[in-house]
Amino acid sequence: MKYGLYNILKARFLIDDDAIKNWRFIIFLIILAIVMIANTQKFEQKVFRIAALTTEVKELRSEFVDRRSQLMKLKMESTISEKMIERQIFPSTVPPIKIKVKKEEEKNFLKKIWQ
Repeated sequence: MKYGLYNILKARFLIDDDAIKNWRFIIFLIILAIVMIANTQKFEQKVFRIAALTTEVKELRSEFVDRRSQLMKLKMESTISEKMIERQIFPSTVPPIKIKVKKEEEKNFLKKIWQ
């Protein structure tokens, strides 16, 4: 055990005759660590992007609600009548009348002959 720990501290496993397989494994671990770090970085970027988009959606939704309430206020009859009074246009005092148009039936050839 004493010599095993001493050999590890001196890194003899990297310079021995069968060190190539150890180097391959070490390089594999390094590449794996780099891939994991890159993957974590991409994930964190996506999380920050999602948080920013969520905030933007909340802001846009509140702006939409505000604009919709303004539109509803502008569509009210009292608001419209106030704006029309400024232009000297007053509401009608006479109620509207429904106009009915009677469509004359076209007579076909046989009906014209029998008349």
